[in-house]
Amino acid sequence: MLTVEKSIVINASVGAVYTYVEDPTKLSEWMTSLTEVRNIKGEGVGQSYDWTYRMMGIPLDGTTTVTEKVPNERSKTETTGGVKSTWVFTLVSDGEATTLTLKIDYTIPVPVLGKLAEKLVASRNAREMETNLANIKECVEAD
Repeated sequence: MLTVEKSIVINASVGAVYTYVEDPTKLSEWMTSLTEVRNIKGEGVGQSYDWTYRMMGIPLDGTTTVTEKVPNERSKTETTGGVKSTWVFTLVSDGEATTLTLKIDYTIPVPVLGKLAEKLVASRNAREMETNLANIKECVEAD
């Protein structure tokens, strides 16, 4: 299992940031390798949706399920399918801005990508997370 964790300060209320990152219909706006979100079912804990994600150019399909929600503080999701992962968003407000931290624990599908690609994918995923957080910042601050 690999872990990547990064934070960014967003000049917006914690409520605005939380609302944005919790909306599965917004995922393709900020997640660069996500190509599709579909079959959104339910709300809150237990909500699920299917997705297609491209890793090293290879499309991987999976399902995300929301396992924890603490409004304006924290959320956690679990993914199964093409990539097994746990995503934890943590939000902290200083009254004017919000620090958003995203921690992802994941397993690279080595049989699909090959053992040699594992290190390259891990490095690329860390860089992509920085881009994804910057995209969230840009989208939330624009609203």
